[in-house]
Amino acid sequence: MSVAEVAGAWGWRPEQISPLAGGLINQTFCARDEHGVPVAAVQCLHPIFGADVNLDLDAVTTHLAARGMATPRLLYTLDARPYVEHAGRVWRATTWVPGESISAIPDESWARAGGELVGRFHRAVADLVYDYKFVRAGVHDTQRHLAKLAEVAERSDAERSDAERSDVHREDLVREILDASRELPAMPELPRRHVHGDLKISNLIFSPNVAPVRGIALVDLDTLGKGTLAFELGDAMRSWCNPHGEDAGRVKLEVPLFAAAIGAFREVADSITTGAERRGIVVGLETVCVELAARFAVDVFEDRYFGWDPSRFSSRRAHNLVRAAGQLALAREVRAARDELLAIATM
Repeated sequence: MSVAEVAGAWGWRPEQISPLAGGLINQTFCARDEHGVPVAAVQCLHPIFGADVNLDLDAVTTHLAARGMATPRLLYTLDARPYVEHAGRVWRATTWVPGESISAIPDESWARAGGELVGRFHRAVADLVYDYKFVRAGVHDTQRHLAKLAEVAERSDAERSDAERSDVHREDLVREILDASRELPAMPELPRRHVHGDLKISNLIFSPNVAPVRGIALVDLDTLGKGTLAFELGDAMRSWCNPHGEDAGRVKLEVPLFAAAIGAFREVADSITTGAERRGIVVGLETVCVELAARFAVDVFEDRYFGWDPSRFSSRRAHNLVRAAGQLALAREVRAARDELLAIATM
C-alpha cells in the first residue's frame, strides 16, 4: 500500500510525501509544500480505528481551537471527504503543528512544560459536550489484558510455535507480570472525562528555541474519548518519567520529573480535579505499567500488533520481550516510590 495512491486526494504529488518514524500503531507521513515546508501529517490508520475516529478528532479539535489552543485540524479532501478509504484502510490528513517532538524528556523544565500543556488541554475540554462516534472497546481494561496474557500463556506446547517454545525467559516473565498484578493497589472510583488517551511524550509538541520551553499542542488524536485521569496522567508519567524509553533494556523512574510535571499540571488544573483523581494518578501509573507489560507480553505470543525495530531486534517477539520486561521493572520502581509519589500528587 503506497501513500502515493492516496496523496492526490488532497492535491499532493507523491514526491511531496515522506515517511515519519516513531509510531507504534499508525503509519505516518509528512506532506510538504513546493518549498519543502511541512504542511500536513498524513496517516494510514491501524485497523483498530474505525473511520469515524476522524469525525471525533474534527469535533474535539474544533472545540480546542475555539478555546484558543493550538491543535492539528482535520484536512478535508479536494472533494470534501473527511478521510479516504483505500485498499481496506482509512487514511486522513491533519494540519502540521510546527514545533519540536521529543522521545525522552531532557530535564525538569520540559516536564513542567508538558504538565502545563496537559493541564490547559483538560481545562479546555472540561465544558465539551460531545458523544464520540468511535469508541475503542476495552481501553485500559487491565483485567482483560491480564486474562488474555494468562490465556495465551496456558496454551499447550503443541499449539505453540517453535519460536514460542524456545523462550524460557518469556515463561518467567509471564509469571512475574501476573504476580505483580496481584499486588496492585485498588483503583478508586473516578469520574470519566474527555481525555487524550495516549500522552506519551512524543505526542506533545514543544516550542523550539524558546526559554523556558513551552508546550504547544497535543498530537496523534486517534485516542480521544472518555476516560479517567488515573490512566490519562498515569500513562503520561509512565512515558515521561523513564527517559530510557520502553525498549532500552533498562529503566529508571525519575521522581523529580514526576514532581515537575504533576506540579505544573496542578497549577493549571487543580480547580477542576478532585483529591481522589490526584491520588488516582499514582495508582494509574503503577497499574498501566503492569497492563502494558501484559500487552507487550501477549504480542510476544501473537506477533501481530505492535510495530518493531528490525535494525535493533531480530523479531517483533524479541522487541516485545524487552518492552514487557522494561514495563514490569518500571512498575516495581513505582511501587517502591509509591508513598513519595502520592505525597507529590496530593499535598
